[in-house]
Amino acid sequence: MRKYKLKSLILSLAALSAGALVSCDSDLLETVPNDRLSVDVFWRTETDAKLAVNGLYTDLDSTNIVTWDALTDIAHTNQNFDVQAYIELGAYDGTSSKIYGEWKRAYRGIRATSYFLENVDKVTTTNTSLINQLKGEAKTLRAYQYIKLAGFYGDVPLVTSSITIDEGRVLKRTPVAEIWDFIDKELTEASALLPTTYPATDKGRITQGAALGLLARANLYAGRYQKAADAADKVMKLGIYGVYESYEKLFSYAAENSKEVLLDRQFIKDTYKIDIFQLLGPYSQKNSNSSYVPTKALVDTYETLDGKKITDAGSGYNPATPYANRDSRLKYSVFLEGDILPGGNVFKPQPNSGTADAIGSTYIASTTGFNIKKYILADDFANPNNSGINIILLRYAEILLTYAEAKIELGQADASVLAAINTVRNGRTDVKQPSITITSQSELREIVRRERTVELAFEGQHLFDIRRWKTAEKVIPGPVYGITYKDASGALVTVQVVAVNKVFDVNRHYLWPVPQKERDLNPSLTQNPGW
Repeated sequence: MRKYKLKSLILSLAALSAGALVSCDSDLLETVPNDRLSVDVFWRTETDAKLAVNGLYTDLDSTNIVTWDALTDIAHTNQNFDVQAYIELGAYDGTSSKIYGEWKRAYRGIRATSYFLENVDKVTTTNTSLINQLKGEAKTLRAYQYIKLAGFYGDVPLVTSSITIDEGRVLKRTPVAEIWDFIDKELTEASALLPTTYPATDKGRITQGAALGLLARANLYAGRYQKAADAADKVMKLGIYGVYESYEKLFSYAAENSKEVLLDRQFIKDTYKIDIFQLLGPYSQKNSNSSYVPTKALVDTYETLDGKKITDAGSGYNPATPYANRDSRLKYSVFLEGDILPGGNVFKPQPNSGTADAIGSTYIASTTGFNIKKYILADDFANPNNSGINIILLRYAEILLTYAEAKIELGQADASVLAAINTVRNGRTDVKQPSITITSQSELREIVRRERTVELAFEGQHLFDIRRWKTAEKVIPGPVYGITYKDASGALVTVQVVAVNKVFDVNRHYLWPVPQKERDLNPSLTQNPGW
């Protein structure tokens, strides 16, 4: 039986609020609002505080992290009428609903956490450690949202209280350096308030390791490498995390709440479900949507089993059998020709295969001939829109790679750096890439960037990575390519997605525009360069 999850507590918040509202009708002239929790009936008990913080977790990201990768070189938005397909083409501005949606989602979470922090001390209790823990959770969740905002938009308004509408109309953007300062302070404070572990009934809550891990991520994004390395080192020294033994099973029900997971968005079938199978699965799997699909650029990034790039002399790479002798993370991350799908059929995406997954058979089938495999589980085939799989938002492999990258950029590539990289490369039973022994900064930089790309594919990190590496202008522009297959004459043909030419303008696309809706409401919000 699967463990009791945090989201079950979240759902009970509705029942609690309903009971509180009906219990307070003794004076009909002093009515309690029926569309929200009133401070007159809430913030009284420890249970109130717990349920309130549980509700904050609903603003964490889930399947939208995959959409970020689809705006890079490693994935593609499969349907050309999807709103974010226009972002790939460079045909967007501040009116884009995608650009506005990410801003809105983040500030919704920020407002909720700020409201919690303003009110939680109203609870009458002598259990100060519990209240401090809940504050630590809220602070971490608020910092999580600001990390995204800084990465997407640069300067953004720094809001730490539940402001009024009028106050919101005059907010100004805070310099991004100050945003990073705030995140650093917030997560440092939060980590001191949080426990390292929880009992089974509280699995899924923010831990000290999660706060420190996000601190490492934030400082890496900000280019503050010593702080990033120090925070990652603290996570490593906690001694409670490690890479899960199987990369193949890491994104399955069997690995939920494993030692590798620092932070996830938790779901449960029927009760608090997610539709990730239907969103990403191949079309033959009960008409799943293939909404975002891998590209040849990603597939070609995986090394051969002897640790060579496929373009290296002596790699043995054969375009006629492109998936043979490759880093096993490729076959665990991407559905490849010949794979057995969750429904039991064989994946045959070639245009001439005559299957439902054949390129061109329908506008929904993958246009590259690749499909994302992470989270697409046989357990969910019977009801593809009713998955209960947790979506991982931060895991230990990222911590190791953050530590390694930060130390490399500091010019401190010692044995601990090689150990961190090699744990990711061969610390699992089913991933056995050769250990790295070189110490050249430039070569290690290339290696750790490649490791982040393949290890964390479809986990929402690559867009932020290629922006901070300033490589987006090199890797994004151009056509999107897919599988290589044999046509009717036996000749090898590489698929090129029709009518797609990705665009990245170095003068504007390293930051998204501030949403026009926000600027219409608040003329004090300036716009990013080029927009």
